[in-house]
Amino acid sequence: MTPDNASCVLAQSSPSVAAAHYRAQDDCWQPLLKHLLGTADWAKRFAEKLGLGMLGELLGLLHDLGKYSQVFQAYLKSAVGKLVPDVDEDWVDAVQLKGKIDHSSAGAQYVWQVLGQGHGRLGALVGQLSALCIASHHSGLINTLSPTGKDDFIARMRKDDGKTHLSEALESADRDILERCEALLADPALLEQVDAVIKRIEQRNPGQADAPRFQQFGLLVRFMFSCLVAGDRIDTADFENPDDADLRPAGQYEHWTVLIQRLESHLAGLPVRYPIDTLRQSISLDCLHAASNEKGIFTLTVPTGGGKTLASLRFALHHAQERKLDRIVYVVPFTAIIDQNARVARAVLEPDATVDDGLVVLEHHGNLAPERDQGREKLLAADWDAPVVYTTMVQFLEALFGAGTRGARRMHQLANAVLVFDEVQTIPIRCVHLFNNALNFLVEQCNSSVVLCTATQPLLDRVDTARGAVKLSDGHSLIPDVGQLFDQLRRVEVHDACKAQGWAADEIANLILREFHDKGNCLLITNTKSAAKKLYELVVSVAGQDVVHHLSTDMCPAHRRAELDKVKTKLEAGVPVICVSTQLIEAGVDIDFWVVVRYLAGLDSIAQAAGRCNRNGKIRRGHLYIVNPRDENLGMLPDIEEGKKQARRVLADYLDDPARYDNDRLGPKALEDYYRYYFFQRRQEMSYPTSVDVDTSLLDLLALNPTAVSAYLGDNGRYPPYRFCQSFSTAARLFKAIDAPTEGIVVPYGEDGKALIAELCGASDRPFDKKLLKKAQQYTVNVLPKVLKHLSDIEAFQTVGSGLGIHCLLQEHYSEKFGLSAHIVNSPEASVWT
Repeated sequence: MTPDNASCVLAQSSPSVAAAHYRAQDDCWQPLLKHLLGTADWAKRFAEKLGLGMLGELLGLLHDLGKYSQVFQAYLKSAVGKLVPDVDEDWVDAVQLKGKIDHSSAGAQYVWQVLGQGHGRLGALVGQLSALCIASHHSGLINTLSPTGKDDFIARMRKDDGKTHLSEALESADRDILERCEALLADPALLEQVDAVIKRIEQRNPGQADAPRFQQFGLLVRFMFSCLVAGDRIDTADFENPDDADLRPAGQYEHWTVLIQRLESHLAGLPVRYPIDTLRQSISLDCLHAASNEKGIFTLTVPTGGGKTLASLRFALHHAQERKLDRIVYVVPFTAIIDQNARVARAVLEPDATVDDGLVVLEHHGNLAPERDQGREKLLAADWDAPVVYTTMVQFLEALFGAGTRGARRMHQLANAVLVFDEVQTIPIRCVHLFNNALNFLVEQCNSSVVLCTATQPLLDRVDTARGAVKLSDGHSLIPDVGQLFDQLRRVEVHDACKAQGWAADEIANLILREFHDKGNCLLITNTKSAAKKLYELVVSVAGQDVVHHLSTDMCPAHRRAELDKVKTKLEAGVPVICVSTQLIEAGVDIDFWVVVRYLAGLDSIAQAAGRCNRNGKIRRGHLYIVNPRDENLGMLPDIEEGKKQARRVLADYLDDPARYDNDRLGPKALEDYYRYYFFQRRQEMSYPTSVDVDTSLLDLLALNPTAVSAYLGDNGRYPPYRFCQSFSTAARLFKAIDAPTEGIVVPYGEDGKALIAELCGASDRPFDKKLLKKAQQYTVNVLPKVLKHLSDIEAFQTVGSGLGIHCLLQEHYSEKFGLSAHIVNSPEASVWT
């Protein structure tokens, strides 16, 4: 490797210029001047998406100003062994000082002192925005006010010069840096650019919409923070690993025209085998025609099985080209859907590329050891640097609201983009207002378009506007007549078979067996893993193991896929088959039964279940039976419990007046009532309530922060002297996209799984190969913390890898029928988790 001497000082001893980083492999220092200029270039480029290029450049130039201090330079040189004890008098104990030398406050104090005084309210606003980003660029955004009213921002701005080293840094800094900062700070356009964004936020959130308006102010801070963090990390990484710079496309992607040609050629070659294929073509054409619309928030409401995956991609590609947007980001609820949808998109858009060398479709979701993964895929995932990105709702929400810097650095890539939310109804109820306000910000301020894609549109535009409702575009529906489409695609007769006393398990088993013998196949979908296991055992005792298959999330993806393939093969060949599954089969699985029996749940889930019945319209009508089990414990599943209650209400209304719902229990009108009831019942949860520190909500913490402001007023007799009063750090710490983070365990499914575990154990003393880790994802079961603890207590797995913490399950705890087991398989106590 040849070092880049333009950004590097070769050093056998300490460099004479201030350094930012050290590269050991060729004994090379990165001059601090080069790092600040490099970060400024990146941050300016990213911030220009919002028209704030000058501010982005300023943040980049000042973010590491404190590194000019003598104490930081001594720390850096001591840490890499260029200063040694008892020889160099500047030597310091770097181990003891790690994380204790403040190099981020100096630039923040400087910009606050310059702009916060003598430039009026607008100057103070820009000064605070800048100072927050600079002071936070290693920790994640700091609080301005704590929830109890403590003024953390002013305390940081008044931190002692002896600790922030501002005076010394200004004396030592390169003149090129200071002169450029002074020029930016003196240019009226700096404040004018920020003022333009602030006014746009105010104009588009008038009247009583205080929470949405102030949350958007906070999102502006986070956007600029994202630009700075991404620029800093990229410039640092490219110095530390110069070859990485060549792997970054940095927005230079395959032209949209080329990708559109590939998709259109693929669509033209799709066969028309059934009447539903003609309807799918019509849906796709509707999406094509809508692609010329102005940017906005759109809905794609299509019954399950209507071809949303390719239709939405068609809209996104043409819309991105028409509106000159940078990328398409698909946000999906489950990793299983990412694997499936990304595979389809990759086959179409980069047919000659492998997963490892493709540069068009990028998958980003949690994997077994994401922070240790290496190579191009990790490099691109860190910044979503690809034209088509598939990621999870968890990763999307982390980019907007999560703690630290890892997720936040990606937020700027959500600007100038088409954002497609697949199965948007799965948005966590507590995140509704945060999510809605963020979508409005991304469209109104960041030049993006959004597609809310589902068969069961959740009425995000009809929640409390004072807290935050989605602002759908005029003519938002990509389908001209959704009601007519649902009628045309109706291929399932829905039977409300709920009984006052509920169904006993053996009664449900008898229903399955009766329908199976009558129609030739049947799918049962339960709400819990324990119920699926119990019904499987009841049915298999009569129909036999050759006929009955079981699916649950206790089975690894490779196991589930193998079982699904067996089921699909039987269905296509007309071989009798029964499948008993949890609701995982509703998540984008392309499967086609004549009969589905669904445990009572939310009407959206029931509609998804209907999408697995007569999916391709091969017969005139399939049959879906809704049953309410007599004994079902949903204490740990409140979303399903509330969904059941409101679904039962709509089903009862239907019996009173079927015409009210166009004689369709799962049609748009029924789903509209369902969501109206469901959201009204849970409206208090939509602002992400929390009682940690104080009783408030994350929406309040990230918007007006009234509790903190009131406490500040009581303590100081006046309001805070700045615009941004959010408790950013506290909100990020409390934010969880999912209730309980899971951890993966590699399981010994089949000979390949056993061989994989053997290879992992054999390689535990050296870094794992990326392909090995990628393969391991297909043999991983994600478990909750309490399950992991139990398995640990009974020594059911071993942990391998130095510092990686990869857990490998012992053979006796994995069942070929049910997957991961709490007990030794085939023992009397063997069970699965509920």
